[in-house]
Amino acid sequence: MRILSNSDVEQVLDPDECMAVLETAYREHTLGQAANRPRNHTYFPVEDADHPGFGFRFKSQEGGNVASGVWALRITSDMAGVEVLAGGERRRRLLPVATGGTYCGLITLYSMKHLEPVAVIHDSFIQKMRVGATTALGIRELANPDVPLAGLFGSGWQAQSHLAYLLRVRPTVEEVRVYSPTREHREEFARTWSSRTGKRIVAVGDPKGAVEDCGVVICATAGFDPCFDGEWLSPGTHVTCITSPDGTAMRRELDDTTFDRAEVIRVLSREQVAHDNQIDIMGPVERGYKTFDEIADLGSLLLGRATGRTSPEQITLFANNTGMGLQFAAVGSYVLAKCEALGLGHVVPTEWFLEDTSP
Repeated sequence: MRILSNSDVEQVLDPDECMAVLETAYREHTLGQAANRPRNHTYFPVEDADHPGFGFRFKSQEGGNVASGVWALRITSDMAGVEVLAGGERRRRLLPVATGGTYCGLITLYSMKHLEPVAVIHDSFIQKMRVGATTALGIRELANPDVPLAGLFGSGWQAQSHLAYLLRVRPTVEEVRVYSPTREHREEFARTWSSRTGKRIVAVGDPKGAVEDCGVVICATAGFDPCFDGEWLSPGTHVTCITSPDGTAMRRELDDTTFDRAEVIRVLSREQVAHDNQIDIMGPVERGYKTFDEIADLGSLLLGRATGRTSPEQITLFANNTGMGLQFAAVGSYVLAKCEALGLGHVVPTEWFLEDTSP
């Protein structure tokens, strides 16, 4: 069995191939050639002594697909809570309280043929890439083709991935307007990514500046409250978000107006909508604008079973509404094969994890 660090993963994980293996997994899921257990969060009454309100949380998700040949279990053992920024904005925060000021997030891959574990992989770099790649598939399928201007909410880890993927699937974008609550963060993000991409990455001083006249608006934050007023959206905009209620917190990045104005709504997982009581996505259904059958998942869109944009003037929306164990099987299997070929990581005896009596 091979143990792989984030550094090992970063050496081999190609962004385009990441998107390709995820696309295969989503198609297989819709075709019945994959399975996924909805993500679960369990909170326990153990708090951090130095951070009142931060408590132990265990998150798990699992899944697998035929093409990957593995079943993945992804877990994070967290000290989780809510941080209030200087302007009053709330965001989720995880504390690095593991040994040496670190975090604990692991993906275990199991061979579906031989049953045994084949890898344990640090999760955070794959986490960053699989979310951005999934959003990119939604943009590729739903946004207008020649978008010159985009808006981005967020200036952290996920915003980096989303900007890079946006420019892969919509290279016509020449300017991206970035807003996040902390001025220094958004301005540093704009400087860094203008240099890296050769595009105009511009920090704006208010949320409206990252929405008006933008052909794509991306929310990639850890916030709890809607990023902007949906009335600001121009006809033809594609909107995407990565935060919806998770069953324990009513976090959301998009307001009711945005969902109600969207003529086409697609989600990563319809199953998770009910599992986590995702009231943001169900809002248009409850208010009579749509039926739930009209809100299809990404796999159906990729297979052509659900329609995408049918007019340049439509507002379209993709809710990247959960993490799926299936994603970690698809990307993890690809990463493992690359690392095995290069001899990366640490190999330990597989027999340490096997037993000669029935479980």
